[in-house]
Amino acid sequence: MVVVLLGPPGVGKGTQAVRLVDELTAVHVSTGDLLRAARREGTELGTLAQGFMDRGELVPDDLILDLVKEHLAGIDASTDVMFDGFPRTTDQATGLDAVLEASGRKVNSVVLFEAPDEVLVKRLSGRRSCPECGAVYNAYFSPPVVEDVCDRSGGTLLHRADDEPDTVKRRLQVYLDQTAPLIAFYQDHSAAMTRIGADRDVEAIYADFQVAVTGSTGDVS
Repeated sequence: MVVVLLGPPGVGKGTQAVRLVDELTAVHVSTGDLLRAARREGTELGTLAQGFMDRGELVPDDLILDLVKEHLAGIDASTDVMFDGFPRTTDQATGLDAVLEASGRKVNSVVLFEAPDEVLVKRLSGRRSCPECGAVYNAYFSPPVVEDVCDRSGGTLLHRADDEPDTVKRRLQVYLDQTAPLIAFYQDHSAAMTRIGADRDVEAIYADFQVAVTGSTGDVS
C-alpha cells in the first residue's frame, strides 16, 4: 500500500503520519528527510542536491525523484509506504507514478489534511523553540509558564524568521498555488482521496486518518 499525504504547512500531517506509521510498521518517506540524509552521508545525489541549495536554487524534480527511487529500492515491495508532503506539484506526481510503477507499486490512497488559514497562521507564527534543549511551544496553544522562557532549561525561546505571520501567509499562498492543480490531479487518479478537517481534537483527526488509510480504527497492526 502506498499513501500520499497532502496538506499545508502547520496542518499536522507529519505528526499524524509518524503515529500511524508506527502502528502499521510502515515506512514514512519525507523528501526533506531524504535530502538531509543524503547530504549528511555525502552520497552522489546528496552532493548534487547540496550544490543547488548552496546556490539558493530549488532542487530539481528529477533529482528528488532519483532520491525517492533510490530509497524505495531498499524497501521490500510488500512494505507499506507513506509519502509525507510529497509530491508537491503535478510534475512530481507524474514522476512518482513512473517511479512506483517501475518498482511494482502504485498510489493506493491520498489523504488531504485541511484547516482554515487563520488556524495555520496561529500554529506556525505562534511557534517558539528553545535553542538549549530543543523544546517547542506555541504562544497560542501551548505557551510556557513564563512568556518566552523555556520551562525546562530556563533559556530564552526563539521565534524563527520563517514563522513570522507575513512569511507564514506567503508560505501558505505558495502551497495553495502549487497544490490546487495537484488535488485535481489526484481526484482524477485511480487512488481514493479522503479530505480530513485538521482543526479539531487530535484524537478525532487520528481516528478519521486511520479509517482513511486502513478502513478501521483501533488496532491496525
